[in-house]
Amino acid sequence: MSNPEESKTASSEVRLSILGMSCAGCVSAVEGALATVAGVEAYSVNFADHSAMVKGDVNPDLLTQALKAAGYDAAVMEGLEDPAEQEQLEMQRYQQLMKKAKIAGAFGVPLMLAGHFGWLPAIAEAPVFWSTCALMTLGIMVYCGGHFYTGAVKALLLKQANMDTLIALGTGAAWFYSCIVIDYYKVLPSLSAHAYFEAAVMILAFINLGSALETLARGKTSGAIRQLIGLQPRTARVIREGVELDIAIAEVGLGETLRVRPGEKIAVDGEVLEGHSTVDESMLTGEPLPVEKSTGSKVAAGTMNQKGSFLFKATRIGRDTALAQIIKSVRQAQNSKPEIAKLADKISAVFVPVVVAISVFTFFVWWIFADELALGYAFVTSMTVLVIACPCALGLATPISVMVSVGRAAQMGILIRKGEALQTAGKLNCVILDKTGTVTEGKPTVANIEILGSLNENEILAYAASIESASEHPLAAAILAKAGEKQIKLDRVRKFSAIAGHGICGEINKHSVLFGNQALMADKEVEYGQHNEKLAELAALGQTPMLLAVENKVVAIISVADPIKKDSAQAIAQLKAQGIRVLMVTGDNEITAQAIAKQAGISEIRAQVLPQDKAAVVKELQAQGCCVGMVGDGINDAPALAQADVGIAIGSGTDVAIESADIVILQGSLQKVSQVMALSKVTVTNIKQNLIGAFFYNSLSIPLAAGLFYPLFGVLLNPMVAGAAMAMSSVTVVSNANRLRWIKL
Repeated sequence: MSNPEESKTASSEVRLSILGMSCAGCVSAVEGALATVAGVEAYSVNFADHSAMVKGDVNPDLLTQALKAAGYDAAVMEGLEDPAEQEQLEMQRYQQLMKKAKIAGAFGVPLMLAGHFGWLPAIAEAPVFWSTCALMTLGIMVYCGGHFYTGAVKALLLKQANMDTLIALGTGAAWFYSCIVIDYYKVLPSLSAHAYFEAAVMILAFINLGSALETLARGKTSGAIRQLIGLQPRTARVIREGVELDIAIAEVGLGETLRVRPGEKIAVDGEVLEGHSTVDESMLTGEPLPVEKSTGSKVAAGTMNQKGSFLFKATRIGRDTALAQIIKSVRQAQNSKPEIAKLADKISAVFVPVVVAISVFTFFVWWIFADELALGYAFVTSMTVLVIACPCALGLATPISVMVSVGRAAQMGILIRKGEALQTAGKLNCVILDKTGTVTEGKPTVANIEILGSLNENEILAYAASIESASEHPLAAAILAKAGEKQIKLDRVRKFSAIAGHGICGEINKHSVLFGNQALMADKEVEYGQHNEKLAELAALGQTPMLLAVENKVVAIISVADPIKKDSAQAIAQLKAQGIRVLMVTGDNEITAQAIAKQAGISEIRAQVLPQDKAAVVKELQAQGCCVGMVGDGINDAPALAQADVGIAIGSGTDVAIESADIVILQGSLQKVSQVMALSKVTVTNIKQNLIGAFFYNSLSIPLAAGLFYPLFGVLLNPMVAGAAMAMSSVTVVSNANRLRWIKL
C-alpha cells in the first residue's frame, strides 16, 4: 500500500477524523483497518491531529465501518470545516478529560496522603472499609478510564496491543491485586499485603491530565489551518437579474457576478469586471503590501478588500478556490511522513508487545529472586513498567513538529506539500534558478528610450504604442503599458503589416512608421549603421532594443527588458553566504543570461537550455554528489522540478502550479528559498530533540521501573509517579514542537 504522495492517480480523496487513537501503536491498527476496504489505493494516518487521508474509489461509509470494527469512531470531514466548531470539539474533549482527572484525583489524593501518614486502618482490622474502597475505586476506574479498557478489549480481539493495553493491564492489575490482598491477606507475606487502590486511580488521574494538556497544546499546532479556514466568509453578495442578494457561500455558482464592498472578504476566486480597489493578500501570500485590482485582475477567496468597491466574475468556487487548494496542500504535507519518522513508526509498532514481555519478565525475576517482599515487589515493578513505557511521546515526536512547521510556513506564504521536502530542504548545497519569473519579474517593461531625432518622448511613445496596438508580439504589452502610464492617446493605424522575425510597419497620420529590429530597417533600406554601437551596448545589458523609424528615418531606440526582482540579488547573496552553489539555467540567449546573472550576482550560468533539458542539468549535478534544489515557475520547469531533490515552484499570487513541486512559494520573492531551508533545519533539529527525548525517556524509565537500580541505589519507582511521568513526556514533546510556531527565520 503506497502513501498518498507516491500515488499519481486521479482518484478522489476522503479526509477522516478519528476518535480513539491513544498512541502511536494505534496508527498501524488504523492503517490495517483502512487497507482492508476495497477500492483504497493509498492512505496516510496523522496521529498528531487524529485524522487520515484516504485516496481511491471508495465509499466513505465503508471506511468508517471498518474503523469502527477496529475499535475507532470516525467521521468524514467535508470541505472547509468551521474553525469555531473544531475548536469547540477540542475544548469539549479537554474539559471531559480534565473532569475525569479531577474525579480520579479527588479520590486518589486523600487515599494516598492517608496511607503516607499512616492514617488508614490495617486490612485485617477493617475489611469493610477496604471492600468499600475497592467498589469506589472500580466505579472511578470505569468512569475515568472506561475508554482505556474498552480500547484494550477491542485491540485484544484484533490480536493487537496499544497504549490502552498497557494502562488497562497496569491499573487493572493494581485493583485485582488489591482485592486479592483484602480476601487473602492471611496467607500473604505481611509486607506484601498492601492495597494499591490509590495507585490505580492516581495513574488514571495523571494520564487523563496529561491527555488533556496534550489536547490543549496540540490544538495550537493547527492554528494556521484554522486561520486559513476562517478567511472564507460565510456569505457572498451576488447580482442576479439586476438584483443584489446575500446568499450562502455554498450557493455561489460559476460565472456569477459578485459585488465586494469596502472592508469585505472576497468570497470566491474570480476576475474583476468593473471597479478599482486594493486587496490585502497577506494571509495567502505572506506579503504585507496590498495589491491593486482593476478590470481584468485576478482575485482570490479569503483575501480582504480595502477601501474600493468592485464587481467580479466567479471563476473558481468551493474546493477549487486557491484558498481551498492551499488548505488541502497544507493538510497533505501535515499527513505525509518524512524519512526520519519511519524509524519511530517501526519501533512504535512493536513497542507495546515488547513492553508487556518485559513486564512479565520483571515480575518473575522479582518473584524468584527477592526476599519476603517478593510478591509485592514483583507486582509493583511489573505494573510500573506497563504504565511508564507507553510510546505516546515517540509516536508524537515527528508528526507534531511537521504539523507546526507546515502551518508556520503557510502563514509565510510558503506551501510545503511533502514531509520529505521539509526534511531535505535543509540539506541542499546546490540551487538551480530559472531566469524568467524567478530571478526576473517575468513581465517585460520599457527599460530605455533613446531619442535620436526631433521628436520628444511622448511623441515617440505615441507612434510606438499606436502601431503596437495592432500587434500580438509579446513585447507589445510593455510598450502599451508605458504609454498607458503616461496617458498617451493612441492614433489610428492604417496599412498595418507584421513581418515575422523583423517587426511591424504601418501608416499613422499619413506618416509611414517602422518599428522593429535591424533586419527590418535593412529590408526597408533605412540607414541605421551609426547606431550599431548603441544597439550592442543595450543588448549587452540584457535588453531587447527596437528601432523606431518615421518616414524612413530612425528617430528613437526603445529597449525592453525583463528586470530582476528587487530582492533577487540580496536573496542570492544570502544563499551564497550559506555556502550554497547557485546556478541560473535558462532558455534565453547567452548575452541576456550573462547580463541578468551579473545584476543578480550569479557567476555560474547555463544558457539556451530547453525546458526538457533542464532535468539533465539537475541529474548532472546530482551525479557530482550535490543535493539539488530546483526553483522555477512550476510549469515549464516541471521535469527539472520532479528530478530535483527538492522542487520549488515560485509564482505570484494565486498563479501557481501547485501540483508541480514539493514546495510552492505563493509570492515571487527568492528570499523565501533561504527561509524554507532555515525552517527545514530548525524542524529537523526539533524532531531530533523530540525523538532523542522520547528514546531517552523510554530507555531510562523502563530499567528504572523494573527496579534495575534498586540493588545499587535503593531506587524503586512508584506506579503513580510512573503515570505522571508517562503523561508529561507527551506534553513535553508537544510543547517543544510548539516552539516552532514563533521561530524567526
